[in-house]
Amino acid sequence: MSDYDNNSTTVLLDPVRDWDHVKGSADAPFTLVEYGDYECEDCGRLFWTLQKLQSELSSKLRLVYRNYPMSGVHHFAQLAAEAAEAAGAQGRFWEMHEVLFKHQRALKREDLIGYAKDLGLDTDRFKRELKEGTYAEAVRKNFIAGVKNGVNGTPGLFLNGVREQGVLDEARVRGLLSS
Repeated sequence: MSDYDNNSTTVLLDPVRDWDHVKGSADAPFTLVEYGDYECEDCGRLFWTLQKLQSELSSKLRLVYRNYPMSGVHHFAQLAAEAAEAAGAQGRFWEMHEVLFKHQRALKREDLIGYAKDLGLDTDRFKRELKEGTYAEAVRKNFIAGVKNGVNGTPGLFLNGVREQGVLDEARVRGLLSS
């Protein structure tokens, strides 16, 4: 099966699953699946746009985030993704997700441990899981799924299962959600 329809539109082959990081109702008319990287400046800008739009649209928008660290370009992206997963294992994925985007230029191990402490996570567990690479495989699987879905850069955004290309500024994303 091709990942392109008759209009050469890239479609999401991997539907939203129970293990995905999801914010919003499954009944929302709009579902945005993002493959992102915590060091990517465009992902950072998109994060703030999506925060604003979800606040405005509430029940109409469901966000799904999948880690897609561009490790060849962003030295700390993989570790940051693993930190988000470790926080998620303690029920605080979205809180860590926000902190990582707020502090995109401070993603060294010591920084991540400080954020975990600030969020009230079990920091001994968090440090151990980072050291052992507990979530490296989960992050790798998200990355591979992104590649299979045609993602070759970040942010990789799919709206209701269809890949959105080009500049993803607030005006463009707002326009997509009003159609």
